[in-house]
Amino acid sequence: MRCAIEARQCRTGAGMTEPKQLVLRDLHAELGARFVPFAGWEMPVQYAAGVMAEHLHCRTAAALFDVSHMGQLVLRGAEADRALEALVPADLLALPEGRQRYGLLTTEAGGILDDLMVLRLGDALHLVVNAARVAVDLQHLRAGLPADVTLEHERDRALLALQGPGAGEVMAALLPGVAGMRFMDAALFEWQGAGLRLTRSGYTGEDGFEISVPRMSAESLARVLLAQPGVAPAGLGARDSLRLEAGLPLWGQDMDEGVSPAEAGLAWAIGKARRADGARPGGFPGAQRVLDELASGPARRRVGLLPEGRAPMRAGVELFAAEDDAAPVGRIGSGGFAPSLDRPVATAILPIHLCGTGTRVYGALRGRRLPLAVAALPFRPAGYRKGS
Repeated sequence: MRCAIEARQCRTGAGMTEPKQLVLRDLHAELGARFVPFAGWEMPVQYAAGVMAEHLHCRTAAALFDVSHMGQLVLRGAEADRALEALVPADLLALPEGRQRYGLLTTEAGGILDDLMVLRLGDALHLVVNAARVAVDLQHLRAGLPADVTLEHERDRALLALQGPGAGEVMAALLPGVAGMRFMDAALFEWQGAGLRLTRSGYTGEDGFEISVPRMSAESLARVLLAQPGVAPAGLGARDSLRLEAGLPLWGQDMDEGVSPAEAGLAWAIGKARRADGARPGGFPGAQRVLDELASGPARRRVGLLPEGRAPMRAGVELFAAEDDAAPVGRIGSGGFAPSLDRPVATAILPIHLCGTGTRVYGALRGRRLPLAVAALPFRPAGYRKGS
């Protein structure tokens, strides 16, 4: 599920622990990776080809990302889905076997504690959560789930993401059964004696797979995938620019505990059954605010922005409604250069009266006020495989 080079980096220093290392750390070094500390981990940010080449390769072929820093959790219990619905405003009772759903953990004030993926396989619900939020999420889940629902943090598994239009052909060559999988399908496979858990999903806006693999088999699988025609390694930098082009939000930049689902542009993640006129309305933290904003609309909303010129505007740049205004109306959440579009792009949460496509706002950059135009998200259409 979801990471960026700019946000929530964990810098080591006096009084701070050394970052954790990925099980594939030596393989990344062998491939020429440059590393950065991120969310408590030492992560490959790019390889010799560079971020732009990795980004474009993912858009045209297949790129392999190591996202093993993400938290993999397992819930078991006779009514684990109903119990989790008390914390996540998604329709989990209707989640079919072998399917995955995007969801949100909400706060009592209606903000977003984290975003996550939930998939159902056999007698378990599997969750993938953001690396920087694992400890927070575990505490929140343990406090909110009943005693008859068990919660396990799977520390013995790695997570790889093979993304791009060539990913399906590559995976089908290794595991023929994946050919029939659609976007958001989930399935179990065996590869050289290792149990794999696959979902046809990712956070790049492309077709692809996320592969949960036992740590002891992760390097073998990664090497086999990298040996396939058209597959190249990619790091955090390309992952960030890919998800930005796809308009996909990042916790800590585009949303946090002070941002509601509607403000983040994630109203679609609130299941119909959990809405005011649904079969199981409310019943989750912050339901009053969340449902009120679904009915009447939020006072502000996440939008795309197109800076004029070639200079990217990155996270934190203050935004103003007029060039000479004194008070900012927001700040950029995510921003950078979009290689597929050959131009800078950004996102921000703005007051609703400024959210119309084409509306001009101004970013404060190096002592100047530079114009940006509000644009629809995503910046680039998704390439998910939705048909059979």
